[in-house]
Amino acid sequence: EINDESDEEYDDDAVTTSTSITTEDEEGEGSAILRTTDDDDMMDDGVRKSRGRDPYDLNPRDIDAFFLQRRVALFEPDPVLAQQLAENVFQVLADADEGQAENELVLLLGFDQFETVKLLLRNRFKIVYCVKLARASNDQEREALETEMRSNPELKGVLQELKGERSSKTQAKGKAKAAAAGAAKGEKGAAPKSMLDLESLSFNQGGHLMSNKQCKLPPGSYRKTKKGYEEVFIPGLKHPPFAADEKLVEIKSLPEWSHGAFKGMETLNRVQSRLHQAALFGAENLLLCAPTGAGKTNVAMLTMMHEIGLHIYNGVVDKEAFKIVYIAPMKSLVAEMVGNFSKRLGDGTPYGLTVRELTGDQSLSKKQISETQIIVTTPEKWDIITRKSGDRTYTELVRLIIIDEIHLLHDDRGPVLEGIVARTLRQIEATQVMVRLVGLSATLPNYEDVATLLRVQPSGLFAFDNSYRPVPLEQQYIGITEKKGLRRFQLMNEITYEKVMERAGKSQVLVFVHGRKETAKTARSIRDMALANDALDKFLGATGGTRVVLQTEAEKTAQNADLKELLPYGFAIHHAGMSRSDRTLVEDLFADGYIQVLVSTATLAWGVNLPAHTVIIKGTQVYSPEKGDWTELSPLDVMQMLGRAGRPAFDTTGEGIVITSHGELQYYLSLLNQQLPIESQLIGKLPDILNAEIVLGTIQTVKDAVNWLGYTYLYICMLRNPALYGIGADEPEEDPLLEQRRIDLIHTAASLLDKNNLIKYDRKGGAFQVTDLGRVASHYYITSQSMAIYNEHLKPSMTDIDIFRLFSLSSEFKQVNVRGEEKIELEKLLERVPIPVKESLEEPSAKINVLLQTYISKLKLDGLALISDMVYVTQSAGRIIRALFEVVLKRGWAQLALRLLQVAKMVDRRMWGSLTPLRQFKDLPEELLKRLEKKEFPMERLFDLDSQALGELVHYPQQGKNLHQHIHQFPRLDLAAYVQPITRSILRVELTITPDFNYVEKYHGNALPFFIIVEDVDGEQVLHHEYFLLKKKFAGEEHRVSFTVPLYDPLPPQYFIRVVSDRWLGCESVVAVSFRHLILPEKYPPHTELLDLQPLSVTSLKDAKAEKLYSFKYFNPIQTQVFPAAFNSDDNLLLAAPPGSGKTVAAEFALLRMFQQAYEGRSRAVYVAPMQAIATERYRDWSRKFGEGMGKTVVELTGDTAADLKLLEQGDIIITTAEIWDVLSRRWKQRKNIKTLRLFIVDELHLIGGTKGPTLEVVCSRMRYIAAQTGTPIRIVALSSSLANARDLGEWIGTTHHSLFNFHPNVRPIPLEIHMQGFDIPHFASRMLAMSKPTVNAVIQHARGKPAIVFVPTRKQTRKTAQDLITFTDASDIVQEGVAPVRRFLRVTEADLAPYLEEIESKALRESLSFGVGFLHEGLTAKERRIVETLFRSGAITALVATYDLSWGMDLSAYLVVIMGTQYYQGKEQGYGDYNITDILQMMGRAGRPVVDDQGKCVIFCHAPKKDYYKKFLYEPLPVESHLDQFLADHFNSEIVTQTIVDKQDAIDYLTWTFLYRRFTQNPNYYNLTGVSNRHLSDHMSELVETTISDLEQAKCIAVENDIDVVPLNLGMIAAYYYIQYTTTELFSSSLTGSTKLKGLVDIMAMASELNDLPMRHSEDTVLQRLAAHLPMKIDKPKYNDPHTKALVLLQAHFSRRALSADLHQDQMIVVETASRLLLAMVDVISSNSWLRPALAAMELSQMVTQAVWDTDSVLKQLPHMTDDRINRLKAKGIENILDLMDMDDVDRVKLLGMSEREMSEVAEVCNTYPLNIELQYAVQDEDALHAGSQVVVIVDLERQLDEDQDISSVHAPFYPKQRSEGWWVVVGDTKTNQLLAIKRVNLARKSQVKLDFTAPSPGSYNYTLSFMSDSYMGCDQEYELALDVKPARIDDDQEMEG
Repeated sequence: EINDESDEEYDDDAVTTSTSITTEDEEGEGSAILRTTDDDDMMDDGVRKSRGRDPYDLNPRDIDAFFLQRRVALFEPDPVLAQQLAENVFQVLADADEGQAENELVLLLGFDQFETVKLLLRNRFKIVYCVKLARASNDQEREALETEMRSNPELKGVLQELKGERSSKTQAKGKAKAAAAGAAKGEKGAAPKSMLDLESLSFNQGGHLMSNKQCKLPPGSYRKTKKGYEEVFIPGLKHPPFAADEKLVEIKSLPEWSHGAFKGMETLNRVQSRLHQAALFGAENLLLCAPTGAGKTNVAMLTMMHEIGLHIYNGVVDKEAFKIVYIAPMKSLVAEMVGNFSKRLGDGTPYGLTVRELTGDQSLSKKQISETQIIVTTPEKWDIITRKSGDRTYTELVRLIIIDEIHLLHDDRGPVLEGIVARTLRQIEATQVMVRLVGLSATLPNYEDVATLLRVQPSGLFAFDNSYRPVPLEQQYIGITEKKGLRRFQLMNEITYEKVMERAGKSQVLVFVHGRKETAKTARSIRDMALANDALDKFLGATGGTRVVLQTEAEKTAQNADLKELLPYGFAIHHAGMSRSDRTLVEDLFADGYIQVLVSTATLAWGVNLPAHTVIIKGTQVYSPEKGDWTELSPLDVMQMLGRAGRPAFDTTGEGIVITSHGELQYYLSLLNQQLPIESQLIGKLPDILNAEIVLGTIQTVKDAVNWLGYTYLYICMLRNPALYGIGADEPEEDPLLEQRRIDLIHTAASLLDKNNLIKYDRKGGAFQVTDLGRVASHYYITSQSMAIYNEHLKPSMTDIDIFRLFSLSSEFKQVNVRGEEKIELEKLLERVPIPVKESLEEPSAKINVLLQTYISKLKLDGLALISDMVYVTQSAGRIIRALFEVVLKRGWAQLALRLLQVAKMVDRRMWGSLTPLRQFKDLPEELLKRLEKKEFPMERLFDLDSQALGELVHYPQQGKNLHQHIHQFPRLDLAAYVQPITRSILRVELTITPDFNYVEKYHGNALPFFIIVEDVDGEQVLHHEYFLLKKKFAGEEHRVSFTVPLYDPLPPQYFIRVVSDRWLGCESVVAVSFRHLILPEKYPPHTELLDLQPLSVTSLKDAKAEKLYSFKYFNPIQTQVFPAAFNSDDNLLLAAPPGSGKTVAAEFALLRMFQQAYEGRSRAVYVAPMQAIATERYRDWSRKFGEGMGKTVVELTGDTAADLKLLEQGDIIITTAEIWDVLSRRWKQRKNIKTLRLFIVDELHLIGGTKGPTLEVVCSRMRYIAAQTGTPIRIVALSSSLANARDLGEWIGTTHHSLFNFHPNVRPIPLEIHMQGFDIPHFASRMLAMSKPTVNAVIQHARGKPAIVFVPTRKQTRKTAQDLITFTDASDIVQEGVAPVRRFLRVTEADLAPYLEEIESKALRESLSFGVGFLHEGLTAKERRIVETLFRSGAITALVATYDLSWGMDLSAYLVVIMGTQYYQGKEQGYGDYNITDILQMMGRAGRPVVDDQGKCVIFCHAPKKDYYKKFLYEPLPVESHLDQFLADHFNSEIVTQTIVDKQDAIDYLTWTFLYRRFTQNPNYYNLTGVSNRHLSDHMSELVETTISDLEQAKCIAVENDIDVVPLNLGMIAAYYYIQYTTTELFSSSLTGSTKLKGLVDIMAMASELNDLPMRHSEDTVLQRLAAHLPMKIDKPKYNDPHTKALVLLQAHFSRRALSADLHQDQMIVVETASRLLLAMVDVISSNSWLRPALAAMELSQMVTQAVWDTDSVLKQLPHMTDDRINRLKAKGIENILDLMDMDDVDRVKLLGMSEREMSEVAEVCNTYPLNIELQYAVQDEDALHAGSQVVVIVDLERQLDEDQDISSVHAPFYPKQRSEGWWVVVGDTKTNQLLAIKRVNLARKSQVKLDFTAPSPGSYNYTLSFMSDSYMGCDQEYELALDVKPARIDDDQEMEG
């Protein structure tokens, strides 16, 4: 018995032992449920076939020494040959490996013996060992074999079966309830024993299953038998008296915030009062069983108030923090609940929550779901939402799930509820986030089972019997025994009349019938009988008032003819087919007592609360389209109808009369008297529900599935009533947890799914793998049988006829029949539908087909059954056809996919594709559309007509304008495709999509989805497809979509790219991509072969110091092979090998060679990396190796040119990035240290194809150019990943044949095992969520305790994934009572970890590390990153999650790398872009720890459409292309400024040094070349040079003289000097004016090209918009998804010192650092225009940028710890600046500021370095002799008072991203005329002298201003008056003579 151990009942962690079962033949046992075969039990060869055993599974006892001979003799009659053949077969089975064995057996036995081969292979080891045992000649031999078999788990079972052993029967500790609570943490080893017949195990009577044998009726019940029927009477139960301490709870005694939900109520009723404590003040799960009308809704409301109460802060509900889901079984009930909850909790109430319906009719967008707090839904809809892993984003916040009418578990829909509950329970365990479950149900006997399912503790279980019904119910059951149909019908009418008459005049009667027409028929029959018996006055009352009212209403108000006829007699009808006004009229008249008898359909029971004293249910048979037959009413409906009996305020009792057939009498008696146990219906739907869980990722193995079954109601029912579920009598004793039974159920269901291709089931290992078909079936709710039918019938050549036929064959409709009365109507319809139906109308599929077409054609139907069939068909049509479309799209059948999409849209829109697409606008007149269709005018041509022409075309001039408007609102896209070949077999396509229609939200919604489909030349094959979303806010913009498609040999003439709307019929655009002029890239040379050499010892370096640099003794194979070229020669070297090959060591060989060679002077090496992170890592590594180890000076350049030149002077090894080296080496002619370089090492050269590529290319080209020009050899050593075109790179950098090494990607020192999995979910966030569980599983399965790194796309995702690793793995570890949870990833004690954790600021990181999981992203401090890296490197933690871009800068490796997602958000494109292949290779390179691992593993999760592309490049090397042509202008400009290029010929020569030049001829199409001849090449290069130079000339950066020579201009010099883009100086020059103010400067600066690539993250625009609202400068025409607007917001936030998220802060630092450089350039541009005020404003802006203050802020804000409060206190005392503060008395200062000693000393330190003590003296040379037009020279002397040891090298600027050295400007200007006369920039240490000169103006006296401006500090600028007296111009002597 299941409920006898209440104390152990709810122990969630009850330890359960599981029995290990070996396969054994159990004939006869349980045979009722095993599938038996029709033939006898022996197979032809005498092998027994056990019942239920897999036919290919041999019994070991049947295998003797001659088994194979017998088997072979079946098809080889010659005994000698048979013996030889049997021996050969045995040898193959014993010796060959798996693949070989199959081939050899087929060759030996022949192709026709495939079944035999399959049998032999399936039982291979069984046969080999059983034959060996049988042939064993002595005991020792046999003993040895048995020992060998025991050590192998597979053979152990065979041995046990041979010996007839039974596995030991271990007894389980917990019984049923403990098992349900912690069921089946299934042990490994239990194997499936038999296939079960699920069909025979499922209950085909569905909800009418009665497992109770008899029904006990309450006392006072009696039976009467009459002619043709039997009557049972049951008295109403009296209310139980109140207990002594029982009282009703008053509303006012509840917490005040909850009163709003119970407006108008004084007290709770008895049931609610009993529960209020548990519901409102407790948080545990609840189950309430109570009769209808007991007020269960208010109990639900109490639990909702508890949840809402948890989220009320300061009287306001935090709506973002929770969601509540209310699951109701019927749509009508859902609608009622939405109304109820909206009124009590929605807008206008104190709570203001959003309540929404989510059903088949009412879908919500993801946005709506996320905005809704209370979701009211049906079980099916919630199941669909939760079974899509992507929608977890919206369901994660659910904290309360209320399941109404949970006794539905007994119904056909029960399995859905079981699935939801099991899913929720497992989710709670996995995520450790509590979700409260509340079940509400009618009265039932086995409520304890349901409580066990919901994990309800005894304190949360409340069961009330029928005596708690508000109005006691007297019940009468009439079972009709009459067999003849017509007589039964008459008898029913007579009984109904009799029962109505007994109550006529005394009380109102509600009669429920089951058809709209039946309402009027029944009402008439009662009226006619009453007329015949002259009893009508009983219905109309004695007074005439009622009659008059009814007469008037019938004549004036009623519209329905039947109602008009019946009303005057006091009768009425009610059904959903009546108009709303008629129904309201009837409801009102009945409520007011005017109508005595109301005949209604069930709609009234559900939707409207209209009670009556007496309810009669006339007949209990209804038509079910699903079953295609008449079935019994659902228990739910009967209870609901009887729930209407008895009016709470007026009646003391109510009466319920059920008229049914005699056979169903006991069922209804049991149902309504708490005697019907509810059972589980799950077995019937097990395969489909199992598939849903496998797709969701919650079940991945048989063990998981067995565990999952332990959470279902089926499991509880099987434990309670094993026999009912076909379980043998002794099974529960042997296996108390029914583990074997669960394994068999799962094995059977999984085998079925596997057979239908919905999953891949590895029977041996028990693992499940999702297939595309399975995913489609789960998402579209398609049964596995239907999928099997589609698999069988789908062919690429199907026509519309076949599509409709296939739809009609779906198993969803298998029960539908064709009834005789429908045939005539179906025949009529058949003539009217457009698509021919092949089958005869006898076939159910023909009926389905006709009904679907009827629906699309909007034809009218008559028959009730046909209407309900049609509703059933059309409810399924949309999803079935969509599912077929997805299946076909996955198979790549282009024509059929498009056809299916068309049909899907026809079903959605209810129109045929042949009609005008404008019919989809519902507001165009029908007449207009018909006229348009008559014209048969193609849609494309309509676009070209104006409104007048359109009006004339359709002869409807007044509609011309309207038509024109709608035509231009019809979605239409313009497409343009640009293609670039990447390799000979892959083509990159860039598709530009331009919307060409007016976007109207009313028609188009928030977004329009499209499918992009690339078809081959015949339009048969889909080569690529992806989903594209056109969002409303970007509807006016161009969209670019990039993807790759395969190319085949021979090259086809063209491909087609088709963009088809997902919703709009007739909306399709096609562009053809022609390959006529396509030139494919050259074939690539072969790779360097890795030679099998003896590993080279470290001693080969022949230098003791150098040998100590390495911790290992031998170099790896790649290093060994490269050694001679790297260490023993001076040739330029290119080494291309996969990441993790130890390439850096090869560069170190070159360094060591350089150090060992004696050069004149100092020998320097430069190491250039494309990324700062790589450079920093190299600096750390080499400082340790060469700095400490060999005494060399290793320096890293900073980007500050002055500082870098000093470092260059000092260093032996200079480490830098390509950009910094570009700045320094541009002026190589003036810098001797660059000319004397000996070695140039460039790392990660394959990134030449990436964003930093052009700069990398330029510096490498420049180094070769310098070597050629100076004649001093500079050795170039380049390192890269494996490349396809390494030879081009090698030739470019000047390698020889012997010094070019290009190894294949699979030549890794540590072999790498790669697993890839595609996720076909277009929505990014959903896809990331779907990957979370597989990521955790990958880490657990593959790493097995070894270190693992997971790479994710975003910073937020690092924390999420770390959290997942902790929660999911903790949930999968069995936690025992009293034992601390296992911290799977932690390898040290918590005490050892504690000191590290103390130093970490981030709370999330601390928490995560304590579980052994670290995470890394750019937002962590350097210290935190160092600690995490140290812990991971030392093995203290074994799991690390990092953002993908950190793969470059980290020197960590792990056994396993998981790449979780391969896309990141690209703000510029407002969409997601793919990682570069180089990024992925870099991440993969982290897998496999050198020296430690002998192999590494990498798991890649990506978006399914990209899987093939990645697969190709992960196993093949990568070709790299140059992108220098896109960035040529800036590089040309800098070379023109340094005069490397002085004419156009130089520019062409310059190009020949580049890699770009090498690639022109190798992949011409990629660079827009149309041929490869010399002429093509020279024309292309000339054109490139001409356009680039012309761009620079237009931007006023250079001037072209004599049409050939080029000279730099001022703007060009500024751009080159400050390393900014020429477009930026052009912008400054064109935008700045003499009157530009501070706001203008900030706006212009934010528009600089340098900020184009500022990252834009998802949904960041809303954050920026909110931020901008609180900033002082208003932004003109903001576009918050634009990087420039973002830069503007971030700059202002910087001045305002606003706190930002980590991501935004990082972006802000980029903007601030760039701003400093831009401002220096800006000052120069302004000065060259001689504007004074803007120049001074730009200098002040520079101060603002450095100090993060506004120009209006107090100067004191620059000091540390200066809060606004302290500044105000100082102001009040008259202290305005830093000098005032320093002059204060110490005591006063301390008192006023109220700072600690430490804070005070920090303030003092800054005050002392603040530049107050600079003395400025100036003099004008020859002041007395200034003449107009002569040079004025002003000499300015600057001196700073400093202590000897005082350091002023850097500015105090805590908000500036890096150290900054101070700079100054000395400016002479005229403030009156806004003229700037002279400017100099100064770096001041202690003393400095500056000369300023300018031309003297016309004669007169002038008062100029001499300004001394800081670029870093506010408030220390100095200003002096400079008075000049200018005399007239001096005249020469000759002129004087003439004068």
